[in-house]
Amino acid sequence: MTQGPLTTEAGAPVADNQQSETAGAGGPVLVQDQLLLEKLAHFNRERIPERVVHARGAGAYGTFTVTADVTAYTRAAFLSEVGKQTETFLRFSTVAGNLGAPDAVRDPRGFALKFYTEEGNYDLVGNNTPVFFIRDAIKFPDFIHTQKRDPYTGSQEADNVFDFWGLSPESTHQVTWLFGDRGIPASYRHMDGFGSHTYQWTNETGEAFWVKYHFKTDQGIKTLTAQEAEVLAGKDPDSHQRDLREAIERGEFPTWTVGVQIMPVADAATYRFNPFDLTKVWPHADYPVIEFGKLELNRNPENVFAEVEQSIFSPAHFVPGIGPSPDKMLQGRLFAYGDAHRYRVGINADHLPVNRPHATEARTHSRDGFLYDGRHKGAKNYEPNSFGGPHQTDRPLWAPTAVSGETGNHVTPSHAEDNDFVQAGDLYRLMSEDEKQRLVDNLAGAIAGVSRDEIAERAINNFRQADGDFGKRLEAAVQALRG
Repeated sequence: MTQGPLTTEAGAPVADNQQSETAGAGGPVLVQDQLLLEKLAHFNRERIPERVVHARGAGAYGTFTVTADVTAYTRAAFLSEVGKQTETFLRFSTVAGNLGAPDAVRDPRGFALKFYTEEGNYDLVGNNTPVFFIRDAIKFPDFIHTQKRDPYTGSQEADNVFDFWGLSPESTHQVTWLFGDRGIPASYRHMDGFGSHTYQWTNETGEAFWVKYHFKTDQGIKTLTAQEAEVLAGKDPDSHQRDLREAIERGEFPTWTVGVQIMPVADAATYRFNPFDLTKVWPHADYPVIEFGKLELNRNPENVFAEVEQSIFSPAHFVPGIGPSPDKMLQGRLFAYGDAHRYRVGINADHLPVNRPHATEARTHSRDGFLYDGRHKGAKNYEPNSFGGPHQTDRPLWAPTAVSGETGNHVTPSHAEDNDFVQAGDLYRLMSEDEKQRLVDNLAGAIAGVSRDEIAERAINNFRQADGDFGKRLEAAVQALRG
């Protein structure tokens, strides 16, 4: 079916889209050929700055369905009754690679989920691991610099990676996850997701709870060995993106069972681990995962740039009944994510179809800026006003958090069983013998690329403190590879 004549951006019909206008048959091109200039100028501006982290990704729309009553814990409207459904958009990603990097690499995977709720968009920005490398956002730029290209060599350098990890022992738990079997998922469909951070739920009476989100893949966990990933990354750099798109096209809609760990606020002060430390998990024996939902992905984006590249997620996008915790990494991300998107996509990025609320409308007094669409027409742009403009509700979205003490650059509070190695050791001891061997081999292969002995030794020592057998086997493996 024809769509009619080709036009310019201004809507005028195009007579000839094959040849530029010239002065005579063989003469120079004329500046009056506005179609040529419009096309070239637009082409030069087709890209926006890529994400500094999580640049490489894929996404899909879906549906979240409530399967169990959680109204005792949160007043969020989209969780208000069993059977209720909410439209979602989920973006998967790798962390360190640039926009053209391959999918099948050893790297954490982003798991950023947007709920288009009737109370506004709620963004849950997590990963496929329940922990992270650091616990304070002030270290995040330094950490990412070690994962990116070295300013002198232009390549990722093992010296930088393991120098930072060795000097930051809180990374030991996440590095053990990353170099284990789940460090390279076989596809986005075959991995779990986590909110990772601790968040707050608040019920109708104002009672607050600390929570952690879990997304259990119903497709089962499937992973790649380092050797399999090396082959796949070379043969098909788009392997994960292609797998997700084609599965949805076939009608094989991937699903995740959604659960939450719930901690009464009063428990936090005396819990054996700091519940707001992103390098730690809450053992399920202490706080079991309560299933409350099902997530299904069932629709592909029609345009990857418009809907995946220009999609924005911010952990600061909360709805009534859900809020932040004192997690220092989360606190930093509340600012950093929104700021990144205002830089990348523009001050009006929330106006784009993938980002704007779908089940309600945004009513703000923000005006103008790049690509403002005039949606407010002649409405007043201040509050309070006497012209029927939007007004505040006087009901906070979440409950207040008690604080005390003096301002300062404080070390993250340590609880009874907190140290940087205990949970990494627990994770190692949960592994089968084959899993342990693959973990040691993967780590040894990476550490063997370090040029300085003291950096390698310091990195090994972190794992030695997590578990004596772990450190001993890793030291022997690295020595064998380094000769």
